[in-house]
Amino acid sequence: MAVEFLSDQQAAQYAAFNGAPSRAELERYSFLDDSDLEKVQAKRRAHNRLGFAVQLTSVRCLGRFMPDPRQVPAEVAEYLAEHLGIADASVCRSTASGTGRPVRTTGRSRRPGAGGTSPRCGTS
Repeated sequence: MAVEFLSDQQAAQYAAFNGAPSRAELERYSFLDDSDLEKVQAKRRAHNRLGFAVQLTSVRCLGRFMPDPRQVPAEVAEYLAEHLGIADASVCRSTASGTGRPVRTTGRSRRPGAGGTSPRCGTS
């Protein structure tokens, strides 16, 4: 039998960023060592590298992956972008609202079964 022991507010704050982390927290949880950088740099595009780094460091800090990595505090994305040499940390947020798919600038649509597109933030 399940027992609810967290209030709605506590449940919403569980394993989530509650405001911007301090500089000390950023340096502790968002530091990328050589092994991390090797994995991150294997991603081809800036948004994939930053998104992968966001997920990697979020799981360290929060103990879980972010369901929507676009919700990461701007300070975290900026810190990681600086560490990775990515000039614009907003690439992590440049997806269509709620879909996790890149914003399309052409009128083309994909054929069914032709494969999906990678989310811009969080995976490659």
